[in-house]
Formats: sequence, C-alpha cells, structure tokens
Amino acid sequence: MTQSNRRFLLAKRPVGAVRRDDFTFETVPAEAPAAGQIQVRNLYLSLDPAMRGWMNEGKSYIPPVALGQVMRALGVGEVVASNHPDYKPGDQVSGALGVQDYFTGDPQGLHKIDPRLAPLPRYLSALGMTGMTAYFALLEVGQPKAGDTVVISGAAGAVGSIVGQIAKLKGCHVVGIAGGAQKCQYLKDELGFDGVIDYKAEDVLAGLKRECSKGVDVYFDNVGGEILDAVLTRINFKARIVICGAISQYNNKEAVKGPANYLALLVNRARMEGFVVMDHAKDYGKAAQEMAGWLATGKVKSKEDVVDGLETFPETLLKLFSGENFGKLVLKV
Repeated sequence: MTQSNRRFLLAKRPVGAVRRDDFTFETVPAEAPAAGQIQVRNLYLSLDPAMRGWMNEGKSYIPPVALGQVMRALGVGEVVASNHPDYKPGDQVSGALGVQDYFTGDPQGLHKIDPRLAPLPRYLSALGMTGMTAYFALLEVGQPKAGDTVVISGAAGAVGSIVGQIAKLKGCHVVGIAGGAQKCQYLKDELGFDGVIDYKAEDVLAGLKRECSKGVDVYFDNVGGEILDAVLTRINFKARIVICGAISQYNNKEAVKGPANYLALLVNRARMEGFVVMDHAKDYGKAAQEMAGWLATGKVKSKEDVVDGLETFPETLLKLFSGENFGKLVLKV
C-alpha cells in the first residue's frame, strides 16, 4: 500500500523572517525505492538556525535549497523498505532526510543508530551534528586550556549548552550569555556554569566586567551583532574567537552588521576563526564515542525541546529566532 507523504517545498527565497507562504505544503504518494535505494519513515527532524541560511541564494559552505525542492533537514527515522544490501526494514538511521514524512533515495550520507543506547532525539542533539559542532568548534578552534575564561553566547541553546559543559570538563571558568532568568538559572544550577549574563535583563558589557574579571580567553559566538562587539572589548592577549553562528543577523533585511570593535583582535594578537562542522567529518566517530561516554556518566547533559507535528514546521522554526526554544529544537513528525 502506497503511503502519503506530506512535505514542505521551498517556494521562494525568504526576505527577513521565514513565513509559511515561503513554502508549499503538499501531500503526494511516497515514492517506492528503486534499485540501491531505501525508504525511511521520518520520526524526528532537527530544526537549526543554519536552515535559514540554506534558503538564501548565493555562495556558502553548502549549496542552497533549490526552489521547488524539499526543504533540507537532518532527521532520524526507520527504514520501512529497502533495495540496498546494507539496510533492512526496522533499521534506524540518521542523516539528511528533509522536511517530510518519508525519505526515498540513495542512503549515501545516512548512518545507522541504536535506539537502545539513547532516545532518538538525542541523535539530533548531543550525539548528532549539534554535539559534533560543540566538540570540534571548542576543542579544535577554541583550544581551551585549564584556567581559561570561556564565554558562550546562545549558551542555553543546543550547541552552546554542550560547549559550556565541555569547557568545564577542561577546567575552564565558564560564563554563559542567555535570555531570561529560567535559562540562566538552568545554566548555573543544572549545567554548572560559573557565571551567567541575562542579555534580556542587564547590560552585557556590565555583565562581562562582573563575570570575567580577568578578561576573556575564548569566546564561542552563536549570535553575532552587539554581543560580539561587547565581548571583543574584553578579550585577552592571544584570545580565540570561534564564529559558529550569528543568529541575530540571519533575518536581517539590511546588510549583516560586522564587528565594530575588530581592532581588539589586532591589539591583542587574537584570532577569530569561522567553523563548519563538515570539515571534521572524518573524526565524527571518535568524538561521538567520547560524547557518549560523557553522557553515560552524567558529565554532560542534553536537553531537547520537542514540538509535535510536521505541519507546524514554519512556525516552530521561528522559535529559534525568538529565543523561545529551550535546548535542542526537534520536530516530532
């Protein structure tokens, strides 16, 4: 029996914040797998700030989603039909499955996961691309040393919360910037951050002076804009700034706001470096093994914010940009 496949296609390039009419929502018969292909029933989809960039036309680290194409999304699901020797019905897989009920295609780029080892949404957070981003961006680019002061913006988000915990494991003084008393309390009480700055309730620069009395050695940037500018005024000699994201700028209708205080990099002989997780793909296995060990022993905690309903995709995606999500935002199909 042919299954129905609900799916979101990119209908136009968004201007500013994403709107429902930027997509076409349709229901079509799910394609049967051809030779060498598999069919996957999607169970959970990862919603990430990077998705907003994938909708824009222009050069980037990955080709944009083409107009009329299923919106790109990472996900986890169950193989329901297979014409590929390495996959059988019942296998659980993770990879780029798209915002739809069913993925049908070549399984290249997908990998099997074990639902007995962790809840499926965790394979989209700490055990997925989120965890890999936190791990490699902090350890390879940030290069924290014991005693360093590490500041993280978007600290209660999916990547930031894991970055802070890894930095604590490495013996750093960790300060998180987040929005709202609940998120800040979570960072201190649940995740063990040494200090927090509530950007919604206080001046960020004043908070940095209070929490980072010895300056900033590593800044992990998820937001860009004014917060990046504030941190640059507090960096130490040979500081490392990791540019992981700039969520405050993604919906701009004007040009992206660059750092006004960039000369602090010159004065302090500091380094600002961009990060794309795919550059480290060959080492995912090693990182995932270490992350799984930290999770199993409680040294790292993972929080997922699961929203029900594929049909809610455009509105749920916007939670990332309003700061409504708490932890890794996941859409339950």
